[in-house]
Amino acid sequence: MKIAVIGATGLVGTKMLQVLEERQFPITELIPVASEKSVGKEISFGGNKFTVQSIESAVKAKPDIAIFSAGGSTSKQWAPKFAEVGTYVIDNSSAWRMEPNVPLVVPEVNSEHLDKNSFIIANPNCSTIQMVMALKPLHDLYELNRVVVSTYQSVTGTGQAAVKQMFDEREGKETTPVYPHKIDQNVLPHIDVFLENGYTKEEEKMMKETKKIMNLPELKITATTVRIPTMGGHSESVNISFHKEPQLDEVRNALNAFPGVVVQDIPQENIYPMPLLAHDKDEVFVGRIRKDESVENGLNIWVVADNLRKGAATNAVQIAEKLVENRWIS
Repeated sequence: MKIAVIGATGLVGTKMLQVLEERQFPITELIPVASEKSVGKEISFGGNKFTVQSIESAVKAKPDIAIFSAGGSTSKQWAPKFAEVGTYVIDNSSAWRMEPNVPLVVPEVNSEHLDKNSFIIANPNCSTIQMVMALKPLHDLYELNRVVVSTYQSVTGTGQAAVKQMFDEREGKETTPVYPHKIDQNVLPHIDVFLENGYTKEEEKMMKETKKIMNLPELKITATTVRIPTMGGHSESVNISFHKEPQLDEVRNALNAFPGVVVQDIPQENIYPMPLLAHDKDEVFVGRIRKDESVENGLNIWVVADNLRKGAATNAVQIAEKLVENRWIS
């Protein structure tokens, strides 16, 4: 099986290669792709060395799957070219997510949205992925009515330059800023660009993507997304109201039984999800489970996941595994 990774030298691309290797994805030929300045360099994978190629040469190689993590403009330009030669594209940018005929997939939640004839598949926003992993089993039980989410997102979500900014600031060094303000010892209620309605694009992504993934176009949902000076993963405070009354024991059992979700909820022993503990893990961790006593059928949960793994690389690789499982690729 011939696999191309577009953006192989970036923060997410590097993690995708790590996850492909860890999960022993059946690769016979790896085609790492990066920017022109990286073409010709070598990367290690599975004990072998592979030469970084240009995206043009990768298209000519006609890989079975191309996993993209190289930004929206690159995806818009090149994903159709791969699709034209019969390559399944799994794209990690926001370029294709809201296109009506492009599946937006979290395999545990809506793998049935995959279509053999849809050669471009969108990987959702990192914060959306971990939230719908927690929402899906609860919706199946009680039927979602409204969702209010506030996020606490790691600087790794912005990339290597943002990580460097934070550590440079921490060490008192001069830095090239990625954010409009200092990030170390600060909190920025600002992820992506602001829209005319006062929301940010990141907030809009979470709201629109959740409706599409869960096939709930009328779902009432609002989001506030916040950048914090941490590594390891994103955290979310999720307030949910249902059409039926949730029962806490049933909630915990349903979450624990859902593939890829782990309940960490013993507050008396200070056990609850934290990005420090979620780092480099594939699971979505849920805790602080309690009823919202201010509203009928209300529930509060705290959701944490490694945004580079389940929020990006692992989810993309799981989609690729589904394509193989469905025998669309052999």
